Amino acid sequence: MDQSRAPILEALEQFKSMRIVPFDVPGHKRGRGNPDLTRFLGEQCMTVDVNSMKPLDNLCHPSSVIREAEELAAEAFGARHAFLMVGGTTSSVQSMVLAAVSRGDEIILPRNVHRSVINALVLTGAVPVYINPQMNDRLGISLGMSVADVKAAIEKHPNAKAVLVNNPTYYGVCSDIRQIAKLAHAAGMKVLADEAHGTHFYFGENMPVSAMAAGADLAAVSMHKSGGSLTQSSFLLCGQNMNPDHVRQFINLTQTTSGSYLLMVSLDISRRTLALHGDHIFRKVTNLTEYARNEINQIGDYYAYGRELCNGDTVFDFDVTKLAVNTLDLGLAGIEVYDILRDFYDIQTEFGDLGNLLAYVSVGDRERDLERLVAALSDIRRRYKRTKATLMRQEYINPEVAAAPQEAFYAEKQSLSLGETVGQICAEFVMCYPPGIPILAPGERITGAILDYIRYAKEKHCLLTGTEDPDVNELQVIKGGNSPCI
Repeated sequence: MDQSRAPILEALEQFKSMRIVPFDVPGHKRGRGNPDLTRFLGEQCMTVDVNSMKPLDNLCHPSSVIREAEELAAEAFGARHAFLMVGGTTSSVQSMVLAAVSRGDEIILPRNVHRSVINALVLTGAVPVYINPQMNDRLGISLGMSVADVKAAIEKHPNAKAVLVNNPTYYGVCSDIRQIAKLAHAAGMKVLADEAHGTHFYFGENMPVSAMAAGADLAAVSMHKSGGSLTQSSFLLCGQNMNPDHVRQFINLTQTTSGSYLLMVSLDISRRTLALHGDHIFRKVTNLTEYARNEINQIGDYYAYGRELCNGDTVFDFDVTKLAVNTLDLGLAGIEVYDILRDFYDIQTEFGDLGNLLAYVSVGDRERDLERLVAALSDIRRRYKRTKATLMRQEYINPEVAAAPQEAFYAEKQSLSLGETVGQICAEFVMCYPPGIPILAPGERITGAILDYIRYAKEKHCLLTGTEDPDVNELQVIKGGNSPCI
């Protein structure tokens, strides 16, 4: 196919040349009805914020320009089919889980998944079989899934319907997804990949293997992260053994019927850019990241880690475009360095957790931007370095699952103060966002260690989300639920 084409862009440009009088939604009528918004966003943007119509196709049941855009994306990503998703990668993840498992089905997955995966289990009623990831004790981060652990889980749960893999984790760690896919397929299970942070695997040189190349059945790819499209735009990719028409039925359960053409055209244009120039783009990103990694490691006390972590199993490969920096030897939590960079140096990084900082590097960055970050980190070391004796390391604590997420989420609840919840079964989410990996998920036993973690995260000013109580002084637990349910 001609990857230089962008069918949705072409259709919108043709639409703009037509003198159509709008008696449809949106109500701003090409921006005329909301001049303040038009001044802020620009007339160019507002004139193409339109609804589905015959010349522009329909996202829920595409047959022309959107269908062409899907086919071009599928070819670019090496997939059987690609769906344009406008509800974020959260919607992509939920759709692929919905398409793979149903109520009562088991799904094998690492516990350090994004909350969207566990949300999908709440929606489906599927039962998680968690593989607790091994930890890197120096960095305090969870690693990938061991092939041996996956094999053991498959043997212990032969009726499971699917295995889900993070490819990569937020920190850049990759499991051996190719071998995991072989094991799962041999057992008759689907392979799902959360590739929210792996768009560039499909286009860059010397990258970890992509989910489609590894034989996965479904992959959620967040184009707005490393792919350059607008926030909230994503692709859901189908492998060769999946029926796209079947998958679309599940997408249409949760995705809007009023798809944003701004988001769709951003996917269309960004796919074209990556298909034509992705190798050059991500070569530049890799060079910038490696430069910054080397400079940061010369400062002292910081550790910007890379492929030296690879061990052939739980770190089968590493995404070198991820600029993840451990801050513990500095005597500061990652979230503290994150806050200092934002508040005093006007530098916004992706996130900080208890021990690490992540700076997201992309094609939009310049060498002088990285130099400014390196200089700021050096200055922070000079000004703020202190003893590390009181720092907590782990960003993850292995949970005890006492009830299925759906059962716990819909159970009769009561609200208890943190200190009263030890031994109770949590009925809501608790997580630091970003990265959005739950500290507690519905159905998990609350322990003293987990409460210590929550209190420490609050003390370090992590943004805790997911709870009914915005201050996280109380948690929702299953009423009378201090004994195992499963």
